[in-house]
Order: sequence, then structure tokens, then C-alpha cells
Amino acid sequence: MRIINPPDLEPDLTPDQDSGILLGHILVKKGKIEENDIDTIVKHARRKHLRFGEAARELRLITRKDLDLAMAEQFNYPFLAEGDGDYSPELIAAYRPFSKKGRALHSLQSKLLQHWDSDESQSLAIVGSNKNHGCSYIAANLAIIFSQLGQRTLLIDADILNAHLHQLFNISNNAGLSAVLAGRTPVNLVIKKLPLFRNLSLISAGVIPPNATELLGRKALKNILAELRGKFDMVIVDTPALRSDSGADLIAQACGSSLVVLRQNYTSLKDARALLDVLREKRVNIIGTVMTDY
Repeated sequence: MRIINPPDLEPDLTPDQDSGILLGHILVKKGKIEENDIDTIVKHARRKHLRFGEAARELRLITRKDLDLAMAEQFNYPFLAEGDGDYSPELIAAYRPFSKKGRALHSLQSKLLQHWDSDESQSLAIVGSNKNHGCSYIAANLAIIFSQLGQRTLLIDADILNAHLHQLFNISNNAGLSAVLAGRTPVNLVIKKLPLFRNLSLISAGVIPPNATELLGRKALKNILAELRGKFDMVIVDTPALRSDSGADLIAQACGSSLVVLRQNYTSLKDARALLDVLREKRVNIIGTVMTDY
């Protein structure tokens, strides 16, 4: 699975006239165009062989942002407008789902589902061989996409020593996975429902314990994930870089399935092979491999 520089598709996914007119009525309701503009746009679209949204933008009646917001309403697809919340701009799926990067992430999500031969609740470890591969970026954006599509989604930061997800979503990291693994806190008390997101919750990594790898290797992790799979449709786990002492292989084994993240012009072939060998040795189902380019 290779998601690099996807084609720069236009945001309007509705080529048929009826759907375009429906989009037009939404734009009218939002005060972006006038009712009589719809006929003008339709004629221009026919003449230039454009989609409704493309034609409206070419006529300079709407902006790209206007079109994105109208499409989100048309397809009941929630996303955040610029300025909503106080989250990281790295959350492309939340703020710019119709951008080139947003479409690449959606393509990744679709291919994951195609390769996932299971009707049960699923858990997926996002695994990379080194730091700065983009595992947190992929994990966070995939979780957002699954939640946008109506899946009850839980995102877990299991990279306890280098936690990052709480920063992306601007939440506290005081109580998290480390406290649950240590047996000090029930898991239901560290699940944080994320404001402004539909169906999305997060378990942050929590405070750094002196025995992080040991905690990740305990049977408790597998039991916790089994419990959470009964409460959520999708559980996505961000893992530390796969070193011999990081515990990433144990996390992937507890999840059962993994997505391998490589970075273009950064990940060595040796490291990539070693990562795949470890996961196969642990009998982890490798759903696919994505190469980041950023």
C-alpha cells in the first residue's frame, strides 16, 4: 500500500446534475450564492464539462472553503472549519479532508478496509522502525476518518516514552495508559471523549513510569484491548519505534493486526525488513504498508 503524492482530485464528488443542484441549494441556504445562480452554474458546468462545484468556483461565486463546507453537509460528513477547536494542523482529516493529503489518507483508510477480512471489532497497531516516521500522524488521522464515517473509534497512545497524541488533540496527559497498565486506574476513567469530533475518544499515554517496556509486556495490555474492542468499533494504537526494548512488537501482538509505516528517503531497507520479520515472528497480521512523504 503506497500513499505518496496522490492525484490532485477536485473536491466535488458529485458529477451528476441532480446532485450538483442539491449542492447548489445547500450553498443558497448558507448564503453563499443566490437561487438564480444555480441555473448559471449548471449551464457553465455543461458548457465546460465541469462538476457543479468546479463550475461555481471557476465563476468565482464560491471559495474552496465554501465548497468543502457545503459538501460536508451534503454527505453528512463532519469536519472542522479553520479556527474550530484548538487542535494541531497535523490533523488533516479534521481540517482539510478534501485536500491532496486528506484524499491520500482517505485512500489509505479505504485500502485498509479492503484488506481486512474480519467482521469483528478491530484493533490496529501503527508501527514504524524508527522515530519521525509519521506513526502518530497516520494513527490520529485514520482515527478521525473512521469516526467521521460513523465508527465508534478509540485512539490509544502507547508510545509512553515519547507521547505525542495528547499534543495533537490539546488535552491533558496526566492520567492515561501507563496508569491502567500499572493497575492504578480503571480503563474507563482514562477514556477522553474529544470535543467537536463525532464518535472519537482518546487514551493518552499518561505519565512516564520507570518500567514502561515491562508494563507494555504484561498480559494486562491484551486484556485491556479485548475489553475496549467490546466497546468500540475501531481501536487504533500508536506505538513506539520498533527497537528491541521498545515494546512495539508486544503491542502489535496484543492488537493482532498492524499497519507498517515507512518514510521515503529515510527508512533503510535493512530496518524495513527487520520490522516486517519481527512482526511475522510474533504472528501479527500485517494489513499493509504505507510510505510517508513529508
